[in-house]
Amino acid sequence: MSPVMIDMLLNALGETLLMTAISGLFSLVAGLPLGLILVITSPGGIAEHRGVHRVLGLIINGFRSLPFIILLVALIPFTRFLVGTSLGTWAAIVPLSITATPYFARVAEVSLRDVDRGLIDAVRAMGASKLRIVWEVLIPEALPGIVSGFVVTLVALIGASAMAGAIGAGGLGDLAIRYGYQRFETSVMIAVIAVLIVLVCGIQFVGDRLVQRIDKRH
Repeated sequence: MSPVMIDMLLNALGETLLMTAISGLFSLVAGLPLGLILVITSPGGIAEHRGVHRVLGLIINGFRSLPFIILLVALIPFTRFLVGTSLGTWAAIVPLSITATPYFARVAEVSLRDVDRGLIDAVRAMGASKLRIVWEVLIPEALPGIVSGFVVTLVALIGASAMAGAIGAGGLGDLAIRYGYQRFETSVMIAVIAVLIVLVCGIQFVGDRLVQRIDKRH
């Protein structure tokens, strides 16, 4: 590869990391509370409310049922309204965040549901408030699963960001399509694939080590 292509590859990597980091952060900030609400309002939860649980579940399932490429196109007017354009890295962050949030919410819900019910009941019997149960029991006990699920979400976002390159979102996917596919530059395609593999493996490795550190069962 020429120095110019190497520069383009590094720039595309930076755009992919930016898209993944910001949309991943948004999914964490918005998805974890949604997962908590699903758990605490579920039948038998510490703040049972079947109506809220059912409506929120339907909304989350609705967004999760849409393939990312369809959601990407459907959100173009909304994306243009928010960032002023439907092209580029910042435009891709909008649909990436929206598709990742319900995904992570369900992942977090599964981890939170695995918390020992007996432990929750014991803390409730001691007079702990609902907020205290959430902060001192649910989240700490489910943290390894939440972190592991967040890593999976980040990996999924890397794949989605590459797909967003099909409509000019920038990043590694855009580079692979414009040069590796349309211009038949095999070296570019191979380089993009190699970088994506290293990126995903690196994130998974760091995530696995972090989970091992915070998992009290090990």
